[in-house]
Amino acid sequence: MTNPESAPAPSSPKPARGSGKPTGMVVDTTRANVATTGRHPGWNALRTLATRITSPLLPDDYLRLLNPLWSARELRGRVIEVRRETEDSATLLIKPGWGFSLDYQPGQYVGIGLLMDGRWRWRSYSLTSSPVTGDRIITITVKAMPEGFLSTHLVGGVEPGTIVRLAAPRGNFVMPDPAPPLVLFLTGGSGVTPVMSMLRTQARRQQIGDVLHLHSAPTEADVLFGDELFELANTHDGYEVRLRITRTQGRRDLSRLDDEVPDWRERQTWACGPEGLLDEAERVWKAAGITDRLHLERFSVSRAAPHGQGGTVEFQKSAKTVTVDAATSLMDAGENAGIAMPFGCRVGICQSCVVPLVEGHVRDLRTGTEYEPGNRIQTCVSAASGDCVLDV
Repeated sequence: MTNPESAPAPSSPKPARGSGKPTGMVVDTTRANVATTGRHPGWNALRTLATRITSPLLPDDYLRLLNPLWSARELRGRVIEVRRETEDSATLLIKPGWGFSLDYQPGQYVGIGLLMDGRWRWRSYSLTSSPVTGDRIITITVKAMPEGFLSTHLVGGVEPGTIVRLAAPRGNFVMPDPAPPLVLFLTGGSGVTPVMSMLRTQARRQQIGDVLHLHSAPTEADVLFGDELFELANTHDGYEVRLRITRTQGRRDLSRLDDEVPDWRERQTWACGPEGLLDEAERVWKAAGITDRLHLERFSVSRAAPHGQGGTVEFQKSAKTVTVDAATSLMDAGENAGIAMPFGCRVGICQSCVVPLVEGHVRDLRTGTEYEPGNRIQTCVSAASGDCVLDV
C-alpha cells in the first residue's frame, strides 16, 4: 500500500468509453455476522479426547499458551503493522490465525474485536486486501471518526503485536469473477475501501477491462490510496479515475451524470460513500429503471431524532441490567455492559443482531416504530422505550 498525503492531478481525460452489454447481478448489501467454520469429524473426535485429558481446562487453553493465534474456539489475528494513510486514517496489516479463510470475495468486510478497558469492542471494516494472498495477510483501512471510540484507537493507538478477535469475511457488496466488461465505481471518502479490494483483485487477475472510477474527497490530503489509484490508471489502459475535491469543486451532481459518463446506464455500478451520495444514486438509477445495475454499500444508517425517556434494559440470559437513554442502541448498551451481543452490519440491514423482546417496549431509531413483547428486534437500530427485557 501507499501512504498518500496528497494525490497528483489526474492525467488528461481519456476518450469517451464505448458501450457494451453488462452482466446481470443481484442487488443487495449486507453485513452479516459469522459462524465458525465446520471441522472434519476426525478433528472433532481428537478434540473430544483431548478435552477429557486436559479437563477442567480445554485443549484450546493450552494451545493459546504456546501461540495466541492457535485457537480453535474463536478466530484471532495479530496486528503486524499499522500504516498511516492520511491524517485521520490508517491501514492495519493483520495475520489471521487458525480457521480464518483467505478465500473471501473482494468487497466483503470483516469483524474485528479489540480488548479495551477490560471489554471487547467490536466493529466491522471493509477488507482492502486482495483475497488468497501468499503471505496470509489481510488488511483493513480505518478512518478515525469523532464518535468512534474503537476507530480512533485503531488509527492512533493500537500497537503491532496486538491480538485481535476476528469474524469471518461476509457481505454481498462484491465483485464477481470474472468481472463485468463495463464497470463504474462511484465512491466518496472512506467508501473507496471495499472498491480498493476489487481493484487490486482485478489487477491481480488481469481483469481490468473498461473501468471508470468517480471518486470524491474533501481535500487532496483526504484522498485514500491516491498514489495507488493514479498508478493503476497509468499502468492499465482500461482504468480511469476522476477525482473531485468537494471543498473547492462542490459535490458531484448525479442528475448530470450523462455529461460525465454518457454510457453509465450500460455499466454495472458499485457505489459506496456518504449517505447523501448513495441516496442520490438510488433516486437516479431508479428513475432510469436500472436499479438491477446499482450495487450499494452503506457504512451508517440514518436515524430519526430520539424521543422518550430510555429506560432500564435487562439482558435476561446474561443476568445483567443497565440504564440507558433514548438514543443509545440496545447493542451498544449490551456491549458497554460486557455482553457478547450478536452483530453483523451494525446499520440495520443484515438481521444478524436480532433477539427476542421478552418484556417492555423498544423503538426503532430509524423510523420511530415501537415494538411490543413477542417481537424479534434488531438491537443495532433499536433503543429502550421504557424498561424492557431482552432474551440475550
